[in-house]
Amino acid sequence: MSDTAYILYLISSVLFILALKGLSSPESARRGNVYGMAGMGLAVVTTLCMPAITNYALILFGIMVGGIIGAMIARKIQMTAMPQLVAAFHSLVGVSAVLIAAAALWSPESYGIGNSGSLHVGRLIEMSLGAVIGAITFSGSVIAFAKLQGIMSGKPIRFGDQNKLNAAVAAAIVVLMIIFCGSESKFIFTVMTLLSFAIGLLLIIPIGGADMPVVVSMLNSYSGWAASGIGFTLGNPLLIITGALVGSSGAILSYIMCKAMNRSIFNVIFGGFGAAAVDSGPVAAASDKPIKSGSAEDAAFLLKNSGSVIIIPGYGMAVAQAQHAVRELQVELEKEGIKVRFAIHPVAGRMPGHMNVLLAEANVPYDSVTELEEINNDFATTDVAFVIGANDVTNPAAKNNPQSPIYGMPVLEVGNAKTVIFIKRGMAAGYAGIENELFYQENTMMLFGDAKKVTEDLIKALKH
Repeated sequence: MSDTAYILYLISSVLFILALKGLSSPESARRGNVYGMAGMGLAVVTTLCMPAITNYALILFGIMVGGIIGAMIARKIQMTAMPQLVAAFHSLVGVSAVLIAAAALWSPESYGIGNSGSLHVGRLIEMSLGAVIGAITFSGSVIAFAKLQGIMSGKPIRFGDQNKLNAAVAAAIVVLMIIFCGSESKFIFTVMTLLSFAIGLLLIIPIGGADMPVVVSMLNSYSGWAASGIGFTLGNPLLIITGALVGSSGAILSYIMCKAMNRSIFNVIFGGFGAAAVDSGPVAAASDKPIKSGSAEDAAFLLKNSGSVIIIPGYGMAVAQAQHAVRELQVELEKEGIKVRFAIHPVAGRMPGHMNVLLAEANVPYDSVTELEEINNDFATTDVAFVIGANDVTNPAAKNNPQSPIYGMPVLEVGNAKTVIFIKRGMAAGYAGIENELFYQENTMMLFGDAKKVTEDLIKALKH
């Protein structure tokens, strides 16, 4: 690799770092995306200009096919399906790492890393790490995709001696890695990779749907480390740096989310290893508890006579594509001199930043969007908390019920507001599969129906 290529790869790496910095804030997110695209474009052009690249027709064909598929997905995908799309993309990164490691083992001469049968042990360590992490990322991401898409149940899947089986498979993989690095056996490499696919599946199936946002973030980290390992195999400094950036940022985000959900990061990494099923205790039927339901006109009266409103968006808003109607509601309330803010839980929706992206799409001002830590104490002095499909992240059981699976998880304390207006299609439990005690509080009024339709009716009532 020439000095010019190293310099251009270094510039690309700096652009990727600037992209991550930009994505840390909604105001600079667009600029961060531009930096990321510029860095990737420069990296691709630099790679294509290397002397070792000869078959441009095949490469350009691959770029064209991938670009068309990517453009079609980008145009058709809904924001509600974005989490499972991200999980699917992670699986592609993982399987790519496995295929590259296999190709480098079967034909090392093509990569200029040595001769078959006499590869340096360092190369074999790099290959094995890339293949193992890549295989775990692939199968784990497929399971995450299936759970998020509803193809398989979002409930934890557990069986007897599951932890012992996971530990045995993990130990076998480590032993096979050691044998492979000493023998360069293609058979051992194949068995090791197949076991890695298996443990990726075993690690994710015992994790429940409520923890899927953390899982997606952690799989993102895994995909980065897989790419970094393959970067060492190929001797590509940009792949090493980029993989390390993705791996470390994904791990940090996963830790932050685990803290927000009162989950152990080690349980997530090891697929709930050591976690026992929690009995949420007896749950009374919804019909056994009194609730207050109202109309759009009732809600409009409460909102119009309030001085401050906090809007709490959740997955229900995303499903109904109600973000633009919610923005219009904010505008109408502010015309009446009412203070309106948004409260976002770190794991609202199905992936990190899900709600922030939806609100940005509807042009909600960034300065009116606040995080849990900033606003939780303000609910006690707020007239109306307006909840749109945010179920588990507003459930008081996280503080009041030690038997609840979400006990200890920090939640938005919307029940402390003077009045709670809750839009929901029905009384079904949230993604965690537990009943929300907030529905039955004395100060809660339920508005049943599609979030977009109900919000639009509410706006009409406000105007008249």
